[in-house]
Amino acid sequence: MIPPSGSYRLANIRLHRSLTPGLAAAFDPDGFALADISVADGKIASIVARAKSKAEADAIDLAGRIVLPCFVDCHTHIDKGHIWPRKPNPDGTFMGALNATGADRTTRWNAEDVARRMDFSLRSAYAHGTKAMRTHLDSVPPQEEISWPVFEAMREKWRGRIDLQAACLLGIEGVRDKAWFERLAKRVAAAKGVLGVVTYMVPDLEELLDQVFAQAIKHGLDLDFHADETDDVAAMSLKKIAEASLWNGFEGNILVGHCCSLARQPDLEVLDTLDKVAKARLAVVSLPMCNLYLQDRRNNHTTPRWRGVTLLHEMKARGIKVAVASDNTRDPFYAYGDLDMLEVYRMATRILHFDHPVGDWPKAVAATPAEVMRLDGAGILAAGSSADFIIFKGRSWTELLSRPESDRIVVREGRAIECQLPDYAELDELMV
Repeated sequence: MIPPSGSYRLANIRLHRSLTPGLAAAFDPDGFALADISVADGKIASIVARAKSKAEADAIDLAGRIVLPCFVDCHTHIDKGHIWPRKPNPDGTFMGALNATGADRTTRWNAEDVARRMDFSLRSAYAHGTKAMRTHLDSVPPQEEISWPVFEAMREKWRGRIDLQAACLLGIEGVRDKAWFERLAKRVAAAKGVLGVVTYMVPDLEELLDQVFAQAIKHGLDLDFHADETDDVAAMSLKKIAEASLWNGFEGNILVGHCCSLARQPDLEVLDTLDKVAKARLAVVSLPMCNLYLQDRRNNHTTPRWRGVTLLHEMKARGIKVAVASDNTRDPFYAYGDLDMLEVYRMATRILHFDHPVGDWPKAVAATPAEVMRLDGAGILAAGSSADFIIFKGRSWTELLSRPESDRIVVREGRAIECQLPDYAELDELMV
């Protein structure tokens, strides 16, 4: 369907208002408009509303199929990915995941093991249409000396296919060792990474956050936090992060993931937190599949009674940048998943009610995470940008989000790629 020459015209396609900012067209209530895209030399030459375009005999008529920009997945853990067969979560709880992962990391995460699982994950994401990804890397000693060199090698191997970023990951208590944490910050800066920690309500949280911000400022690093991944109403480290950003005068980008407990807190507490998050210009990413899997899991005889996700609608209403992402894949924190951002958006639409109206929620898997990750030109379709997009069969949201769309066509630099997913059997020898 897509000529190998990389020069062609796609006619009669559906583009979404939120992801095609330069398109002047009459959009339907779901935000779609019919348009034509011309591609030349691997770039989008033009995007024209269908009513204004000239019919061309050699154009490829897609009969109203949806075309979206390639996805941006801003919160993943590909260093953990696919260890489930050898180290499953014994009870599906957060603590079960934490303990199982720690045990596997200590005994199994050598450079070859991490590299092979990372590469498998990236091949899956690439086939599904992901263009850029941020992964967290467990960075407790001595793992930081293993995983960061593997990441740097993997980033080079995948350059031009997936723009790969990394954030270090450790519990906030690790910051108490000031000399070690500064060495880690230098290591992250040398790898052009992002400084990240997991926050919870330890007595010295404010002091530790000041140290995190000080290192980020000193080394010119953006920040990425895991926060309040719990149903405990007393967990409010999201607010503490916002306050620390304000009193430190931090000017970099901050992304905060999870923030589950916010949905459990009293309204006045929620409003105060959201006001501070907006003032501090924090961005928030919800991980709907992993949150739904782990949160409110009590025992095998109790039905979960809340969804585990944070207050994205209320955040977005305040102008806070919000996104959704894949998070964990086939590891103790989430037994399923395949780094397919269409699946993430489908699940987010159902869990978080990204509909009635759809509005500009599609930005949450494309344009917004691209902005947070400082990726110019990613997550949108625009004339002059790289021709990186996905052609689906669905012609409306209800068609697109009702099926897996496993026969989607992923186009990179104007050429259709081979969307062959790797076989799980490739990892068998790592599971014994």
